[in-house]
Amino acid sequence: MKKVERINTIMRYINNRSHFTITEIMREFSISRSTAIRDIREIEAMGMPLVAEVGRDGGYFVMNNSVLPTVRFTDNEIKALFIAFMATRNQQLPYLKSRQSLAEKLLGLISENQQDDLVLLNQILLFEGTNPNNPDLLDLSDLPQPMLERLIQILLLDSYLLITIEEGKIIQSYPIYLLHLYREKSLWLIEGFDLKDEKRRVFHVDNLNKVEPYMMKNKLSRKRILEKLRKQEEEINLVLELGPNAIAQFKKYHPLKVSISYTNPYQTTAILTTFIDVHNSAELTEITNWLLFLGEDIKVKELPPEVLEVLQKRLSLFFP
Repeated sequence: MKKVERINTIMRYINNRSHFTITEIMREFSISRSTAIRDIREIEAMGMPLVAEVGRDGGYFVMNNSVLPTVRFTDNEIKALFIAFMATRNQQLPYLKSRQSLAEKLLGLISENQQDDLVLLNQILLFEGTNPNNPDLLDLSDLPQPMLERLIQILLLDSYLLITIEEGKIIQSYPIYLLHLYREKSLWLIEGFDLKDEKRRVFHVDNLNKVEPYMMKNKLSRKRILEKLRKQEEEINLVLELGPNAIAQFKKYHPLKVSISYTNPYQTTAILTTFIDVHNSAELTEITNWLLFLGEDIKVKELPPEVLEVLQKRLSLFFP
C-alpha cells in the first residue's frame, strides 16, 4: 500500500474508533512501530485533533466536539486564488466539475468587500482562450479527455500501469512505469518507460482507451528504470547560443525536453543543448518550425545536416 493511501486509510480507521494504540495500528496495517508513529504525527499535522494518553495501557483518542481554526485568507491570497481559477478556464484541465463548488466555497469564506473585488476582476480580466462575449462559456473543445481523471486517480496509487492505446483501427496495450503526465501544445501526453521493451515512450492521452494498475512479479524499481534511461540517453547534436530576444521567444514556448543554461548573471545570454532524432520526421518538422520561431538572435554551434536541409527548403519557399 502506498504511503498516501495508507495514511488516508488510517485516518478512516481512527475516525471510527474512540480509542486506539500504536500496536493496533502496526498490527492492522502491517507496518513497523517507527512507521506507525511517523504516520500518526503526519495525521496530527494535517489537523486531526488527537490526544495522547500516558501510561502502560495508553494510546490515543480523537478529541470530541473539537473545532479546528477557521481558514483565513489575506486580500492578496484571495486575488491570487481567483486569478488562478480564471487563468485556467478553457484549458482542458481535469476535474472541471469541481471548479464551481470550489468557487462557491471560496466565496463563502470571504467578506463582502472581498467578494466585490472578485466580481470586478471577473469583469476586467480576460485570458487567452476566453470568449470575451461570454467569459464563462466552456466550449466542447475545451473539455478534457474523459480518461484523464481516471488516469490521475490510478497513478496516485501506483505508477506501474497497463494502458491501452487506440490509433485508428489499431489497439495495443503497453505495460509502463509512468514518468510524467504533461500538457504540451494543448495536448495531454504520457511519458512512460515501456516495461516490456525497456525504452522511453510518449503516448497521447486522447488515444487512451483503457488504463489499469499493472500487476507483475519482480518489478523494476524506479531507481533501476532511471539508470536504464540514463544509459539510453542520446548524444547532444544541437547546440545554440541564445541572445535576449531568442530567450524571450524560448520562454513563450519550447519543447518539454529542451532546456537552457544562462551564461551570465543577468540571464541575457544562454546556451541550449539537446538531441534531435533526425529519423523521426514529426520531431524533425517540429524542431525546424521551432528554430524559425526563435528568430535571428541565435548562433548555431552544432546542427544536424538533416535539420539544415529542412531549414533551407523551408526558406527557399519564401526566397525562391
